[in-house]
Amino acid sequence: MSARNARERDRGTATVFACVGVVVLLLVTGVGVHLGSAVLARQRAETGADLAALAGAAVLLRGVAAACVAAAQVARANQVELHSCAADGLDLLVEVSAEVAGGTGVGGSAIGRARAGPVQRAGVSG
Repeated sequence: MSARNARERDRGTATVFACVGVVVLLLVTGVGVHLGSAVLARQRAETGADLAALAGAAVLLRGVAAACVAAAQVARANQVELHSCAADGLDLLVEVSAEVAGGTGVGGSAIGRARAGPVQRAGVSG
């Protein structure tokens, strides 16, 4: 086998390897973007739940219905969906979800839960 025949056989292999490399890089980039959007959705859900619980707890003395209406308004303003709202004594418990970018079929949703109420001063001397 001569050197010329070996070169002819190997001709174009660099192009194939370059194309495979580009496809691998695109897949890794796509996975990274999807993971990043999932992290952002989780953060948005947690923040939305915290703010909704605080807003609802601020008006909880007017009744659970008023507290849940306030929580729902704040949740909507933060682009999350309120799933549950309940009172536990003077605490308000909420659960919200935020959609992961990429659609419901691909992305899924992130859940955020929060509890808000008055601060307990047990064991604090002042």
